[in-house]
Amino acid sequence: MLTLPISSSPHNALQNPRLPIQSRPFAALSCKGVRLTIPSHCYTARGDHTTGGPAVALKTADVATLGNLCVDLVLNVPELPPASVLQRKAYMERLAASPPDKKYWEAGGNCNMAIAAKRLGLCCITIGHLGNEIYGDFLLDVLHDEGIDTVGMNEDADVCDNASASYETLLCWVLIDPLQRHGFCSRADFSKEPAFSWMRKLSKEVKMGIRKSKILFCNGYGFDELSPSLITSALDYAVEVGTSVFFDPGPRGKSLAVGTPEQQKALGQFLTMSDVLLLTSDEGAESLTGIGNPILAGQELLRKGVRTKWVIVKMDSKGSILISMSSISCAPAFKVNVIDTVGCGDSFVAAIAFGFIHKLPAVNTLAIANAVGAATAMGCGAGRNVANLKRVIEIMKASNLNEDDKFWNELFVDDIDAQQIMFLSRGAINGSSNRLHLVALQEVVSESLWKLETAWMKGVVPS
Repeated sequence: MLTLPISSSPHNALQNPRLPIQSRPFAALSCKGVRLTIPSHCYTARGDHTTGGPAVALKTADVATLGNLCVDLVLNVPELPPASVLQRKAYMERLAASPPDKKYWEAGGNCNMAIAAKRLGLCCITIGHLGNEIYGDFLLDVLHDEGIDTVGMNEDADVCDNASASYETLLCWVLIDPLQRHGFCSRADFSKEPAFSWMRKLSKEVKMGIRKSKILFCNGYGFDELSPSLITSALDYAVEVGTSVFFDPGPRGKSLAVGTPEQQKALGQFLTMSDVLLLTSDEGAESLTGIGNPILAGQELLRKGVRTKWVIVKMDSKGSILISMSSISCAPAFKVNVIDTVGCGDSFVAAIAFGFIHKLPAVNTLAIANAVGAATAMGCGAGRNVANLKRVIEIMKASNLNEDDKFWNELFVDDIDAQQIMFLSRGAINGSSNRLHLVALQEVVSESLWKLETAWMKGVVPS
């Protein structure tokens, strides 16, 4: 029992440095547009803003992802790469000398989030750099087939060196040993400079992609490719044109926090200027705040934020927490047969964007996100293997929660400053005790399935 202390394609249209730039309408423009009045300083999808001269923009896409477009090369290996940097580099070069069969290729990075979001009925744009080679063509085909448009990031074509590997599509080797442990390596791991350090400014096409989107999603892996100044220029532009910013520092959060002055400054800007922060309890919340309790860590980040509306903490098989200024929402995870956890976090983010855009109650948003992450874990690999709506709906209907009262009670013993704590419970009848409000899972499921089933059957999500 929970307790709480009483207290108050045409795919060749990608703008590529080694190809002529061709105009192409956003696929997302086929989605229903919503005309918004956007103040010159700050607008968010929740309607909070500062005063300023109004501007008008048509938000025709739901989500744009920034950078981190890569091809995953998924291989079973006898053992994972060695720890030594030089040995790991030599190991990767040996792998790269003989490119694996195409059946081992998969879309990776931010493609995972975009594909999961599209399958939830959201209109998506991916913004990033792809090379003019077989891997770039592969990614364009995959995204096109999923109904996702791509806006290329480029500099002027005449400054590009066609022979340089720095203009090629980024590859990530996903290595799996006999114990199903994962190892990852890419050329970005062995350079002090971002993979696409030649890129210095946002093109007008990139700015248009950001301007047309309700949400811009960035993560820590973007710093492997793009300079801190370029990434923060995208953040600044999103704020200027009223696009909400989602940021997930991921494993890179730790290294950015102790990185170069430019990296530390950029991380600080994202932590304070993003509308939604998405963190894991260990890699993000605790490492960035020094606070072990994920709720208290989230509240600390919320207090330091300038635009922050939500701080979301992902806790693997335990569930997730959403912290806002007025409340804390908690949702235990769903029990499923886990095959592979790659891509689960990216899929989870897609569902958070779904809830944010459709203004769902926080606990409903977490329940859907947990189900989407669980559906991805039931498959093998990410990319086109991320959650599909049919499986998400099946998980929610099964309603098999991983309820661990001991774990949650230990989080609540600290002096938590919140007006209300909403907790998703399978057996609960809606009711309150002090600040703890138990929310019946069946009620959340019935409310959520209407939107999800409509998206699945018709490809349209009701407003």
